[in-house]
Amino acid sequence: MPAQASDSQFTATTCCIAGGGPAGIVLGFLLARAGIEVLVLEKHADFFRDFRGDTIHPSTFELMYELGLLDDFLRVPHQQLLQIAAAVDDFTVTVGDFSHLPVRCKFVGLMPQWDFLNFIAEKAKAYPQFHLHMESEVTDLIIENNRVAGVRAKTRDGAREFRAPLTVGADGRHSIVRAKAGLEVIDLGAPIDVLWMRVSRLPTDPEQTLGRFRAGKLLVTLNRGDYWQCAYVIPKDAFAAIQKNGLPAFRRNLETVAPFLQGRTVELKDWSDIKLLSVAVDRLRHWSRGGLLCIGDSAHAMSPIGGVGINLAIQDAVAAANILVPALSTIPSDNPHIPSPAQCADAELHHVQARREFPTRMTQAVQIFAHKHFIGPALATKAPLKRLPLPLFLLKHFPILRRIPARMVGLGFRPEHIHTPDSHRNQNASARK
Repeated sequence: MPAQASDSQFTATTCCIAGGGPAGIVLGFLLARAGIEVLVLEKHADFFRDFRGDTIHPSTFELMYELGLLDDFLRVPHQQLLQIAAAVDDFTVTVGDFSHLPVRCKFVGLMPQWDFLNFIAEKAKAYPQFHLHMESEVTDLIIENNRVAGVRAKTRDGAREFRAPLTVGADGRHSIVRAKAGLEVIDLGAPIDVLWMRVSRLPTDPEQTLGRFRAGKLLVTLNRGDYWQCAYVIPKDAFAAIQKNGLPAFRRNLETVAPFLQGRTVELKDWSDIKLLSVAVDRLRHWSRGGLLCIGDSAHAMSPIGGVGINLAIQDAVAAANILVPALSTIPSDNPHIPSPAQCADAELHHVQARREFPTRMTQAVQIFAHKHFIGPALATKAPLKRLPLPLFLLKHFPILRRIPARMVGLGFRPEHIHTPDSHRNQNASARK
């Protein structure tokens, strides 16, 4: 258990993680699995958040295999997307084909993020070193001798301090941790926002999950079994003008781009049924300072293009665990609140950024290119296309090219693998000896 102070307002652990999203929960699991005391602080009472990134990539399924969890994970309800396709006016193009990826699960899984987080958290609870505090919102950092020594948080039991040699910011694109740390954010710009909503799905609806372009409108429909999770892409800061035109006009726009939804958009009864995601593409210049590391959206906010944000976050967590476990393992669990620079050197924190910055930069470059050369022109074009743009024409007529976007989406530019030990397995092996 984390060391508890007598006044009950202070807790010490080896690693304190702010945020129970994909990056935070996966990192917490991997550290606890390796025998490291870890405390994850999540501000909400549960993981249920609608309209979050719900795509599980082939790289993540591969990690589940490496952890020995794949069979259990595949039992979690999900849909399997073998290809990604786009409907552009009257043309339909397969953009990516996952069948050629060198992995065991050659598909993208569509799984609500709360199911993924609950699955990882339940597996993590098998390790006594894993501690998850819900309804614990990080509000500030504890900084001593110019190093981060932990966090202050608002919990169900009142204000608390959590001290640790290493604090990890995994609290999303609106990260309190990175703001309080004074880390510089490089804003790369995003010319779009996204409106999320759900509309019921009928058995007669098309099976495929598609991005649909028509007359300057773009709608992504994700098959959730009995409903469609819909993402309607709009120009940046255009939501107020859309609301001014009225909900009936918005419903007609949806039915224009996806005619099979005719008659069902009335399920959107008022604007509260439509959630605005203000898209940001940014990254920190430096992901760390003494005693602190940021990963996932806290280090780099991604566009929803390709649904790769969750993939990058999980890969960050795996890389961080691989690099930091050897140093964290030297910290005595009975007195973890005495930080020593030698125990978790700044160089190791920089190593995490060095490992993950290349795939982050490359992914963001692809997203910005897509914004400028595909999404932006598509939203600006009102007349129907007479022929496909060259990249889509090539993908349609040369199927081998579909492997390129499939690899970028499915695996990313630098897939990570599990190199951390399993403390349970090591203990069992020692017991047998």
